[in-house]
Amino acid sequence: MDEIGIAQQCAAKMYADDQASQDLGIRIEVRVPGSAEARFEVRPDMLNGYEVCHGGFIFSLADTAFAYACNTYNKVTLAAGASIEFLRPAKLGDQLMATATERHRGRRSGIYDVVVTNQDAVDVAIFRGRSHMTSQPILSLNDT
Repeated sequence: MDEIGIAQQCAAKMYADDQASQDLGIRIEVRVPGSAEARFEVRPDMLNGYEVCHGGFIFSLADTAFAYACNTYNKVTLAAGASIEFLRPAKLGDQLMATATERHRGRRSGIYDVVVTNQDAVDVAIFRGRSHMTSQPILSLNDT
């Protein structure tokens, strides 16, 4: 199987057990190893007291794109740290997309940048994640 096939199988296996992303309505797309897109629509239950999307949901969307991007190499990879900068609010009905891009990948660690945009391609947040790769495979020999 080629690299993109492995990356997409890793994403499919992760998503099957990813109840949090499923409950948030997050959709995942992996086209290239080391990157991923995660999308959701801002729902009423995601709004804070100011009627804008709670930052925790935006962080979760960005963190999800980060997780899927760094787990495209068939090694269980975990977050070692992350930060986010909120640039503008997201509102009810906004379609948010988080695009994760690998900036550095070493033997055990990586750096990923994630840009969250709305349906008008306006930046909502910028996230940076630091990953730690384990030696545990995501896919078993039977999965590939």
